[in-house]
Amino acid sequence: MPEALAVAPKDAVNGGERAPFLISGDGRHIFYYRKKDGLFVERTVHGKERVVAKGITAHAIGEEWPFVSYDGSYVVTGTSGPGLGAFVDLRKRKAMGTPEKTDAWGLAGFSPDSKRLLLNGERMVVFDRALRSRLRLKTRLAPSALAGDYTTSAVLVGKGGEYRKVRLLNLHTGRTGAVVSVKLPRGQHIDDIDFDRSGRLVVRSKTATGVAVYQLSPKTGAVKLLKEIERPKAAVWVLPDDDAYEPWTERK
Repeated sequence: MPEALAVAPKDAVNGGERAPFLISGDGRHIFYYRKKDGLFVERTVHGKERVVAKGITAHAIGEEWPFVSYDGSYVVTGTSGPGLGAFVDLRKRKAMGTPEKTDAWGLAGFSPDSKRLLLNGERMVVFDRALRSRLRLKTRLAPSALAGDYTTSAVLVGKGGEYRKVRLLNLHTGRTGAVVSVKLPRGQHIDDIDFDRSGRLVVRSKTATGVAVYQLSPKTGAVKLLKEIERPKAAVWVLPDDDAYEPWTERK
């Protein structure tokens, strides 16, 4: 895709830094900063480019980064602020500011159908696409994924980068499930966790040769291998549903 920027322009805040190139989880939508004007755009493989939002530009690569919903219809930008920046509903072609007049939010995840967003701030809050609050809970836990019932969430337990335990949290009642040790192969950790559209809990884990994807039982910690993907001989690679940075993108 010669029209896509590979690195930030020299006059950008972080000139030369790798530019995000994302693929939605369903594999149908591609997102990138285009060369001719630095705008962040979306397209299908055979479709035309659509500007996501004019305020998302290559000048801020490395200072803000995009997150894409599973179906590619919603984009949120994180910032080095900290906090979040733009919220863009591509179905309605509408760009919005941060909800509840504060940018002190972190994105915990999208629901599998892309109709809800789970944000963390002073509380965990489930918002709909129009950024109306639907559910909120004050908790010290930090969920990493939201299920299709918009109430169940998954919480990683342990040290960042070395997660091998998980528990469920009910965002309506505040009740938590037992902490479960995930039975991954030795040396592997949970690098990514989410609920799929069938309600299954799925984790991705970096391996010595690439990435493994497992179905996870939140009750027993048992895993079922769904697929293994071998790392190609390339400087950079991107999998569907990746964020702007994933641990398996690095060679080492």
